[in-house]
Amino acid sequence: MANETLIALVTGANKGIGLEIARQLARAGVLVLIGSRDVERGSAAAALLSSEGGRAKFIRLDLNDHSSIEAAAETIRTEHNRLDILVNNAGIVDAEDGPPSSGSPEAARRIIDTNFIGTLAVTQAMLPLLRQAPTARIVNLSSSLGSLTVNGDPNSPYYSARLIGYNASKAAVNMLTVQLAAELRGTSIAVNSVSPGYVKTDLTGHTGFMTAEEGARLPVKYALLGEDAVSGQFVEPGGTTPW
Repeated sequence: MANETLIALVTGANKGIGLEIARQLARAGVLVLIGSRDVERGSAAAALLSSEGGRAKFIRLDLNDHSSIEAAAETIRTEHNRLDILVNNAGIVDAEDGPPSSGSPEAARRIIDTNFIGTLAVTQAMLPLLRQAPTARIVNLSSSLGSLTVNGDPNSPYYSARLIGYNASKAAVNMLTVQLAAELRGTSIAVNSVSPGYVKTDLTGHTGFMTAEEGARLPVKYALLGEDAVSGQFVEPGGTTPW
């Protein structure tokens, strides 16, 4: 996949791993659209990457505001008429989330509305633009916590991480990957779920053991896969993740 003129949209790219994914794509010569619901932070992130020599533009996009999603798609259509890479990075956690016996159903709804429904809405809005690209890549940021196998394995280090809303949201994102990859089989669009690892960001309360730079490497790798790209995979830094 030649990257001289590639156009990428990264959602939630104003900070954390999203910003680092955008930075690494920009360093690879990609024009990066910084998707952010916050105008000030998104504009600042785009300016930062531009000051570092990359090509970056801010585009307002709120996963909970479908009109902003449609407006973003229309802006990309008007200015570029295609999209080569979509990185569905934006996501939330909620302090009221917890085990199935006590986690707040309202918190679970908020998380799923953003992490899954919002991601689905963005993907659907951008698909016509991705179809206009010679080859296109969709990277869905997932988590090992979205693996049913991992959640059911007492020997897994993640076994005790019972966050019904967050874990379910990432399992749903994985279902999106599986079904969309099957639907797009035979096209030039590859879609994969990528778990970046346990990264030190606001989302994890900075308790991870990987830096944002380290965590961004695998999503960027899958965003830049060549013409022989795999599709329908669930991967993490250590290799393939069981669904």
